[in-house]
Amino acid sequence: MTIELAIYDMDRTITYRPTWTPFLIYVACRRQRWRLLFLPLVALAMLSYIMRLISRGRLKEISHALLLGIHVDPNDIMPLAESFAEKTIRDNIRPGAVAAIKADHQAGRRLVMATASYRLYAGLIARKLGFDDVIATNSSIRHDGHLIARIEGENNYGPAKLRMILAWMTSVDLKRTDCHIRFYSDHVSDAPVFRWVDLPFAINPCRRLEILAKREGWPCLDWKHS
Repeated sequence: MTIELAIYDMDRTITYRPTWTPFLIYVACRRQRWRLLFLPLVALAMLSYIMRLISRGRLKEISHALLLGIHVDPNDIMPLAESFAEKTIRDNIRPGAVAAIKADHQAGRRLVMATASYRLYAGLIARKLGFDDVIATNSSIRHDGHLIARIEGENNYGPAKLRMILAWMTSVDLKRTDCHIRFYSDHVSDAPVFRWVDLPFAINPCRRLEILAKREGWPCLDWKHS
């Protein structure tokens, strides 16, 4: 029997806008407002990433350290992560994404979110949207249970996303040959996953993905409206 999977990217696919920096600012405003003084340093780190001086994962770690702290008790963060997830569901979800998730659920597909965002809050958003599984960037945990400003494993972005999907499939005992997989994303960085799945959809694609999708014959969908 074929197992049907529907894998969704999150930022700018399900959501209108990115979530990582807004999450950091949201938490800093409610927890340690003085950390907003570090925003110029966050901008400098972003510039360093654009200039390819640091990796995207390192950018996340620096931003985390500046706006959340080098280490933090998860009990201080989780209530804010929960309220941020609620805000995201209320203000930052594309209507077309809601309709697609509902349709895939009704069709009996296993709903999987595969996102470069941190599991810390992306898992909460996924749960509220009805996803069955989440593949996300993981935070490192210190010996005392505190979250530290370091990624555990890989940043779930670019080629790493396909590796992490494959690792997840192994962990839940799913064989690729037994599955029919559809995939939704907005960004060309997910090209390895687009080429690997059975049915790729480019959602409100960036320009580079739009060009690639037209060349490859992948459908481009507009999820701005239901």
